[in-house]
Amino acid sequence: MIALKPSDDELLSSLLGGDEEAFAALYRRRQGGIYRFALQMSGSPALAEDVTQEVFMVLMRDCSRYDAERGSLSSFLFGVARNLMRQRLGREQFYVPMDDEVSETAIADEGVSGASPLEDLSRGETIESVRRAILSLPARYREVIVLCELQELSYADAALVLDCAVGTVRSRLHRARAMLIDKLRPREEEVPAVDGLKQARCFA
Repeated sequence: MIALKPSDDELLSSLLGGDEEAFAALYRRRQGGIYRFALQMSGSPALAEDVTQEVFMVLMRDCSRYDAERGSLSSFLFGVARNLMRQRLGREQFYVPMDDEVSETAIADEGVSGASPLEDLSRGETIESVRRAILSLPARYREVIVLCELQELSYADAALVLDCAVGTVRSRLHRARAMLIDKLRPREEEVPAVDGLKQARCFA
């Protein structure tokens, strides 16, 4: 009979009981996703590594901050990573700024179609082009692209990470996709699109 792996919450309970191996198991399970999120937000492997370490130090020092009734441990860790990234990005200017004054209410009621508009990107786009375009987005739009498109979180989970309403996630994601398409689509002609963004999920 195959033994079931303990859940995140079970490992956290063991950690609270002083089980160091439980912490190691949580780190092995969740470190990769947190690192990729930080890298995709900053473009800096060194910063991503620093933030990943800080996230798990927060978990070790103050895991009582996690409330299982508010969401999953994974969402909590992404939330900690997001706050740390915002602090570091604000201090260290790792991304190229754009106009951040975009009305979200104007697009709040617009639906998001089943097929991602980002699939209208040119076949000539490279992963590096997509990465640069993502890094050039204002933080609020970069976050939703990284969480929903690259990390593949649901709108509900992304809303927990960002501490906002699901409708806000939808509107920001809609705007972020439009920004990326504008940056990446050839100006003279439109060609059938590919999954450049899906490939970018793998950069780390």
